[in-house]
Amino acid sequence: MSVHKAVVVSLTLLGAAVLASAAPAEEAGLLVATSATLKWTPAPSVGPGAMMAVIEGDLKKAEPFTLRLKLPANSTIGVHTHPVTERVTVISGTFYFATGDTFDPALAKAYQPGDTLIIPTGVSMYAASRDQETVLQLHGTGPWGINYQNPADDPRNKKM
Repeated sequence: MSVHKAVVVSLTLLGAAVLASAAPAEEAGLLVATSATLKWTPAPSVGPGAMMAVIEGDLKKAEPFTLRLKLPANSTIGVHTHPVTERVTVISGTFYFATGDTFDPALAKAYQPGDTLIIPTGVSMYAASRDQETVLQLHGTGPWGINYQNPADDPRNKKM
């Protein structure tokens, strides 16, 4: 019986310690983002109609960031690289993605909600949405950016 009591007391103390250490962390830096409160802004570096909502961080600084990216139906993102490792999770829709130096839609694989891709710095890649809007969540440590292999693919270079 004394071993049983010792285990119960130990587990109780451990649980209290965990709860006590979690409370100050929540107060110090809790960040909550709900879909209804996201502030969407145009993402001209990604393409026409693309929107982004920065959840945390400054994309221009060397600090952690989290953002949502909304791609309209039938969007393409030409061959490009990023200066940081990019972690992408599909939130909704279907995300078509491939690596390589030549855009070939037939090689792009379909990723569904819940799927995650971790793309190392400097990897050439391209992406698309097809018949529906696609929402992605990206996170990493900045500064974030997008560098198109062919300047003609960069939507910032196209005249509106």
